[in-house]
Amino acid sequence: MATDQEPTVQKRDRANTRAALLNAARIRFAQFGYDGTTVRDIAHDAHVDPALVFRYFGSKRALFEEACVDHEVLGQVMSGPLSELPAGMLESVVFQDWSQFAGEHPLVMLLRSPSHGPARQSLERQVDAGHIEGLIKQVHGQDAALRAEMLVACLLGMGIMRTALHSTALTSATLEDVLPYFSGITKLLLEGDGVPPQQHPEQG
Repeated sequence: MATDQEPTVQKRDRANTRAALLNAARIRFAQFGYDGTTVRDIAHDAHVDPALVFRYFGSKRALFEEACVDHEVLGQVMSGPLSELPAGMLESVVFQDWSQFAGEHPLVMLLRSPSHGPARQSLERQVDAGHIEGLIKQVHGQDAALRAEMLVACLLGMGIMRTALHSTALTSATLEDVLPYFSGITKLLLEGDGVPPQQHPEQG
């Protein structure tokens, strides 16, 4: 009977070890970037032999890429009704815990790893697919892509301000504090007619 249970135990240990390495890698890469982190550092934090990094991920590069993209920044928020969009985006991006990334927005990991092009390109594709394309469909009027990107830039900028720069006002603010202002920004960018204020007809 013990023999029958052995594969289950081994499988569980493999999954736990792999998860521990991913968690340790996210924190290390977020704090020190790709070049400032070694396989030995990650293995030490996960309390395992460095050889297991190569066994489970193949290389430091492969581990980094999985650590970068193994998350959903906005999930299914973009497909929801416009009335729920501002709160959903704030909760998913700006006020997310991000404890698995040492408390910082995962994009900071990429900013600290400028030499690692493939992971940056992978995350850029994910952002385009998960954020921009979904928002473009919700924009009323002209310049849909521009306005969608401006809204995402606002979100990501607030997230980095809070987690990496620890700006005083945003860090101490709650979602409820920010929501009224961000709802106004969202309404302007998504539901407006697309005419910049200084060019609006009634303003001459």
